[in-house]
Amino acid sequence: MSVVATFEIEYLQYLDTEGRLIREDLPAFARDIRQLVDIYKLMTYLRVFDGKAVALQRTGKLGTYASCLGHEAAHVAIGSAMQEDDSLAVSYREYGAQFFRGVRARDVLMYWGGDERGSDFAGPAHDFPWCVPIATQCLHAAGSALAFKLRKEPRVAVCTVGDGGSSKADFNSAINVAGAMQLPLVAVIVNNQWAISVPRSAQTGAKTLAQKGIAAGLDCIQVDGNDLIAMRAALDHAIKRARHGHGGTVIEAVTYRLSDHTTADDARRYRPEAEVKDAWEREPLKRIRAYLSSLNAWSEDEEAAWKAQCADLVDAEVNAYLETKSQPVEAMFDYTYAELPPDLAAQRAEAIAREHGG
Repeated sequence: MSVVATFEIEYLQYLDTEGRLIREDLPAFARDIRQLVDIYKLMTYLRVFDGKAVALQRTGKLGTYASCLGHEAAHVAIGSAMQEDDSLAVSYREYGAQFFRGVRARDVLMYWGGDERGSDFAGPAHDFPWCVPIATQCLHAAGSALAFKLRKEPRVAVCTVGDGGSSKADFNSAINVAGAMQLPLVAVIVNNQWAISVPRSAQTGAKTLAQKGIAAGLDCIQVDGNDLIAMRAALDHAIKRARHGHGGTVIEAVTYRLSDHTTADDARRYRPEAEVKDAWEREPLKRIRAYLSSLNAWSEDEEAAWKAQCADLVDAEVNAYLETKSQPVEAMFDYTYAELPPDLAAQRAEAIAREHGG
């Protein structure tokens, strides 16, 4: 018997849980301290926004909301690594990546408030709207990557998917075609350990999620998803490879969902308290903040001042959301067909009549 294939999965980490540098080959972007500070500031803004969005849902001013608590490093690294003309296809909680690309907090609130105008967000028109059916956005990204290749455009399609979504046929079909056609696709698996109430160990037998790209012929790497520097370094490398015609990459970002799956969930029913407590010790903001403090690039006074400013910025976005006039009921018919079928046209007329007391 002979061996026809072997593989290894590299694990990338630059900062330990205390924010200490554990590698000497610091990537170029990380040597730009002001850039690191700016990225950290967006991570902080994201966390302030996230807490406010949860509070809005609890007070009945927002529908079900999917928190991104604990994912900030992975999400912000994605947005900061992309070029404006690249294409992004997310699931439904990668706000940090979208904020970097021009999506406003009020857009996110509109979406979770049940107004489809939230998906017509301020940001690149070639980015895709949020996608609740998990993993289907990976196919959209693969289609974009194919278009870029056929047009000979030096552009890259990036998609995100959760650990649970990486077991879906949509994800596997997307990376399979990306490998077969050498498409410029970067697929980021945000492995937060729980597919709603199902632990990662119960929904796949793979030792790593990164290795799922091996069978598709893609480059693969597992990254400490709470390490901003490692995440950005992995994305820079993958996007550069894709842009220069060297094929796609699967990046597994190992992080943790510090929140409930959504505000409609109660993770205390299925997740051990000790596991969550341990995860808080590895959370991403604490780590990069400690690193910046060790370089005298960020102080406690700056932290307090920036958090206060974030609160004001988020409040302004919340007010813009709350002051947005609701659409008339007939608007639900206006975004699907170029010309309404007769039965829906009749329903639309009836809806207008009822709204006006007819």
